[in-house]
Amino acid sequence: MDRLDHVPPDPAGLLHRSALLGAGLAVDEIDRLVRARVLVPVRRGSYRLGDDQPRSPVQAHLLRARATVPHLAPGSVLGHVTAALVLGLPVWNLPLDRVHAVRERSTGGGRNRHGTSVHRAPLPADDVRELDGLLVTSPARTLVDLARTVPAEQTLVTVDAALHQHVRPRPRSEPRPAGATTADELSEVLSRFGGRVGTPAARRVIALADARSESPGESRSRFRMHLASLPAPATQWEVPGLPFRTDFAWPEHGVVGEFDGRVKYGRSLRSGQDLGEVLWEEKRREDLIRSAGLTVVRWVWSDLADGSMVARLAHGLGTTRHPVTSRGTPRGGRRAT
Repeated sequence: MDRLDHVPPDPAGLLHRSALLGAGLAVDEIDRLVRARVLVPVRRGSYRLGDDQPRSPVQAHLLRARATVPHLAPGSVLGHVTAALVLGLPVWNLPLDRVHAVRERSTGGGRNRHGTSVHRAPLPADDVRELDGLLVTSPARTLVDLARTVPAEQTLVTVDAALHQHVRPRPRSEPRPAGATTADELSEVLSRFGGRVGTPAARRVIALADARSESPGESRSRFRMHLASLPAPATQWEVPGLPFRTDFAWPEHGVVGEFDGRVKYGRSLRSGQDLGEVLWEEKRREDLIRSAGLTVVRWVWSDLADGSMVARLAHGLGTTRHPVTSRGTPRGGRRAT
């Protein structure tokens, strides 16, 4: 253990087997430290210290990505869900057990080995960015690759977030967020994929994207509405005569909808304010919206899963609820792998 103290982790917090051996540790010593959980394998030949536990599955994935990069073939860059996380974009319900990379090759399939999936596809220089010392696919390319390969609901969460990052107000001195993109940039990347597998599905889900969506819950809500064939809502709708806006609105029906993700109340806390005060203000806001003659429909995460949101909205809108039969691509479509 004393000799381990003289082998500092790299900037990512990784200790590499080659460095440990170079510091004089024997193979059996390294194995003993692994069994004692002093060293925890991140990838073959790379470890983290046992007391340096990643705070989330996302952090654990990013650590594995950094450990994987030196083992990728020349010309490979991080892509798909891994690139999305490096770019700071949210993902929902996507497996994080494998590091994903893209390698230039116009024909042939990908490879899966040692916890890494390498996708082979054309990779022009414009589709590559460097961020924090890592080469990753650009935001637009990342989103198109995701849209071609994963279910639509999961994709929409990330596409909405990237579009919102671009339009979100920020000081002029603040650079464009790393994960931000535009509809035009997405269209340009899509145009280069032609008839490749998954492209029609990608076009459909990207057509559903909305830069005004401010959270994964709002994106998933809108997707559930789409699958149930409910009327398309206005988003971030300003209530006439009141200083409020609602997540969703159907003004012609006199109905507004609010996704009630509790985390947003925490974000609303001002210095010295407690959660009870925020909840009281939210109730007062809702009472004022109702006093304007509007019906307010609220839902939470569980209502998305069991269909309660769709049922209540269909009742409020006076429409027929269409059964939700698919959690994937709207109206079919093959996906790439």
